[in-house]
Amino acid sequence: MRNGGEGEAGVAWIGRGMATLGCLADVNIRAPLGWLAVATALLCLLALPLRAATNAVPTVLLVSGAPGEAEFATNFVEQATLWQQAIETAGARKLEVGHNAGGTNDLAELKQLLQAVPRDGLAELWIVLIGHGTFDGKEGRFNLRGPDLAASELAELLKPFTRPVAVINTTAASSPFLKPLAGTNRVVITATRSGYETSFARFGLEFARAIGSPVADLDQDGQTSLLESFLHASAQVVDSYRTQNRLASEHALVDDNGDGMGTPADWFRGLRAVKKASDKQALDGRRAHQWHLVRSEAESRLTPEQRAKRDQLELAVAAWRDRKTELPEAEYFARLEVMLRHLAQIYRESKASGPAANP
Repeated sequence: MRNGGEGEAGVAWIGRGMATLGCLADVNIRAPLGWLAVATALLCLLALPLRAATNAVPTVLLVSGAPGEAEFATNFVEQATLWQQAIETAGARKLEVGHNAGGTNDLAELKQLLQAVPRDGLAELWIVLIGHGTFDGKEGRFNLRGPDLAASELAELLKPFTRPVAVINTTAASSPFLKPLAGTNRVVITATRSGYETSFARFGLEFARAIGSPVADLDQDGQTSLLESFLHASAQVVDSYRTQNRLASEHALVDDNGDGMGTPADWFRGLRAVKKASDKQALDGRRAHQWHLVRSEAESRLTPEQRAKRDQLELAVAAWRDRKTELPEAEYFARLEVMLRHLAQIYRESKASGPAANP
């Protein structure tokens, strides 16, 4: 079902992260994570400057599709409004497609915007698709005014991007977007697990309500992550169908390990995926929990460089914990302590730098 063990996937993220940061030592990242590899990786990360002159903000691209019937238009407007409020609170940069009156070719506008935004760097690009989706048995599409957006077309547009990218497709029949869009430094969320789940999806509105709400903050750290929004919205959708005594016609998925398979919300206990795939391959969620649109005061103090190093260290810690049963206890805790000390150092230095920076 998936292409890497859970621990191996976490280690792979370390290597990808160091490559993104331009910091790649002579370490076999795919091999078992030995002490020399851990030490070299940490030294490599710590060699980068912890403070930067600027604190780049994320960009959120809101793409509103053709609404069709009036009842759907109202829902889509509410979703877009909630996202706009969260973007304003976050101090993020907002780009929009599908909001200008009389537009006839939103696909062309979307292409222009994606060609104009920076393709690299550490600031996240969030792409939110609000509207209707279709599936013809081969290709998933997002309905726009004018030509529709195919999953393969969006994948091609995003191919040059090395910066962190999240794609949140809130439509029915959105699952076919998962595999072509998955990749390194990507989080992809779809409202359905199949292209044949074609009934109107309730997930989008619940997700929009969650993204800026403390109600969805499961770990109570003062901010709601992409993963927490996914889990909260999924739970609300389940409750909605149950309350109405209806069989659920949508099952959202999240992919953040790049294998394009996705993991459903009911595989999580709290913030950790606890169910295992039949072939014991990697699950998702760790990377998605590191993404926050509306950040806490502590998170806002971190520069993009500090945040990137923190994220890679957290993934290294998670991968190391997966190997706990394989190692002598003293060795396991000794190496874990080194990583945790470096994490603490990042937070100490961000706190000492003064008031919280812009998100």
